[in-house]
Amino acid sequence: MTSVGAPAHPHSDSGFARARRAFRAWRRTRPFWAGLLVLLAAAPIIYFPYFNLSLGALSVAMSTTAGAGSLVIGLTLIVLGGLLWFQPIIRFFAGYVAVFLGVLSLPISNFGGFFVGTLCAATGGLLALAWGPVNTPDDTEEPSGRAGE
Repeated sequence: MTSVGAPAHPHSDSGFARARRAFRAWRRTRPFWAGLLVLLAAAPIIYFPYFNLSLGALSVAMSTTAGAGSLVIGLTLIVLGGLLWFQPIIRFFAGYVAVFLGVLSLPISNFGGFFVGTLCAATGGLLALAWGPVNTPDDTEEPSGRAGE
């Protein structure tokens, strides 16, 4: 008996494996990690100006007048993160705006969510600026070396 026609992994066509392969293929066609970091940057920027922190018996209130500015910056970062995932063609615009909003959140939103939001927004924005679609061999043409041939 030979195993020439037998699959190497007979149970690898499960629903989870197909979904994981499909997600991986989708993720590789867009700046996924940049969008995720920009989305995560919004959480501390929105959270700290609106909620109270409890450090043991000490309650620290972070209620500031910049709450509306923090909300606008955070919601804009959420929208930009979603756009990076679903409209990767605007990665330059979204990257520049994410870096700008991350730096702008320093004076507006309690040091940019105690620097966590600023670092995530700046890193995600720079990843979006650096990302480029992968050229497949079908998309590239071989240069002939001479014009007109």
